[in-house]
Amino acid sequence: MIGDDTKAAYREDGVCVLRGAFSPAWIETVAEGVRQALDAPGPHGERYGPAGAERFFGDLDMWTRLDPFRDFVLDSPAAAIAGEVMASSTATFLYDQMLVKEPGSQQRTPWHQDQPYWAVSGFQVCSIWMPLDPVPREVSLEFVRGSHRWEETFNPTHFADGRPYAGTGLPSLPDIEAARDDYDIVSWDLEPGDCVVFQAMLVHGAPANPSAGRRRVLSTRWLGDDARFWRRPGEIAVPTTLPDLEDGAPFSGPLHPTVWQAGA
Repeated sequence: MIGDDTKAAYREDGVCVLRGAFSPAWIETVAEGVRQALDAPGPHGERYGPAGAERFFGDLDMWTRLDPFRDFVLDSPAAAIAGEVMASSTATFLYDQMLVKEPGSQQRTPWHQDQPYWAVSGFQVCSIWMPLDPVPREVSLEFVRGSHRWEETFNPTHFADGRPYAGTGLPSLPDIEAARDDYDIVSWDLEPGDCVVFQAMLVHGAPANPSAGRRRVLSTRWLGDDARFWRRPGEIAVPTTLPDLEDGAPFSGPLHPTVWQAGA
């Protein structure tokens, strides 16, 4: 059960923290999946940063090929958490993403909104950011509190090299990092089993990891009742395989199962 204060924080701030949401067994399951994914990256595996930077790695859609991630998506508490926090009667899976920052990484996760990367419309859209390692606040994911209520959608950029997405017609995000004092930026110390749930239009980013320990994270992305497929103009990243859906249709099919329903 998720308390009213937590739901209110998500609704008003765009982000909430759940402590001890996932058991050690689930952390071990996902850690094994990360090991497998690092040993054999998928077609979307990518090193982020300039040439020669080997300390920040990401991959996605791991659940389609590696059992630990599939087990987590279908059987862990993640879907129920997403549905309850979003105040949705359902939670449909969009995709999973792994982000590993090794000690010594100088590469930031750039400030961005998630949803402009995706062919998704709607407000009941969220991410669950779950670390497998202790994450000190100074290297933890940061959020511009309340920015999910901003009226503007900003152009995505490629994490690997900072290039803006082509053909979207969207403006560039303001330089948050250069004017941090102008924004209400929040972050938290996190332990394995904790997670952060945030709305997909919330502006967020993460510092480099120059001195802290390894930072392995699994992000799962979830859709609620009002989410729909919408092929926005220009370049998109997700879904990596476009579904056979018309604009305005709810997500469905084997790649986007409805994992949780209220009362089921």
